[in-house]
Amino acid sequence: MSRVSLEGQVAVVTGAARGVGELLARKLSARGAKVALVGLEPDELERVCARLHSESDHWHADVTDHAAMAKVAQEVKARFGKVDIVVANAGVATGGPFVDSDPEAWRRVIEVNLIGSAVTARAFLPVLTESRGYLLQVASLAAITPAPMMTAYCASKSGVEAYAHSLRAEVGHQGVRVGVAYLSWTDTDMVRGADQDDVMRELRQRLPWPANKTYPLGPAVDRLVAGIERRSSHVYGQWWLRGMQGVRGYLPTLVGTVGQREMRRFAPRLRGMRTGLVGAGGVADEQHRTTVRN
Repeated sequence: MSRVSLEGQVAVVTGAARGVGELLARKLSARGAKVALVGLEPDELERVCARLHSESDHWHADVTDHAAMAKVAQEVKARFGKVDIVVANAGVATGGPFVDSDPEAWRRVIEVNLIGSAVTARAFLPVLTESRGYLLQVASLAAITPAPMMTAYCASKSGVEAYAHSLRAEVGHQGVRVGVAYLSWTDTDMVRGADQDDVMRELRQRLPWPANKTYPLGPAVDRLVAGIERRSSHVYGQWWLRGMQGVRGYLPTLVGTVGQREMRRFAPRLRGMRTGLVGAGGVADEQHRTTVRN
């Protein structure tokens, strides 16, 4: 599919304070798009906003909050006059054995990654229908293959993949295109946060090539931008992820067999693992929820 110029288009990016969201906002802005940043860290969002090349603004909102996101959609439309692109990127992660996991953190991963994506789409679909726009749902390698110690993250990313594929069929006749983006381990605060745990880092390093590498952020985001320009149904942040689609049916059996062996190897080291949200984004989410509760 030919590329669509981003000049003058209005793009909304959730989880825009750091990582994939921040760099994506910068690259969209560099191509002439007006960018609306959404996230939980107003100071960081303001910092990102100040570095953009085009007209931009930022909104502090929890993507799991229906009322807040509906208000953001209304205000973005009022601010820029339209919305052409929405990237549902906000996400958090936790790792560790399921049986010992923090139930609140486990649930929060599902809430932010899956429910938050649906809330984002529900809020912005009316304006995307008006513009015959594009919704890009950021998923993960975790949607293609299961992984031990990542039950919440894999469940949430498998969920958003299935949800986005279903939504594509519903809204396509209205001119709205829906894409799913897949990323492997990419150099972000989230991945660096997970690597702070020795077991999680070593388990990942024992994965077969090329899944055992951490990939630079820039090229991955460039692929996302190209996918947005093409309004692609599938976007792959690393070249080899496309090939994983053809073998994904075999992966649960393979992971189940190999994973048991690896878990037996690491079993003595699993006690006492921290199972809360990882990375700076996880810290921000926990601080937000504490503030709301108080």
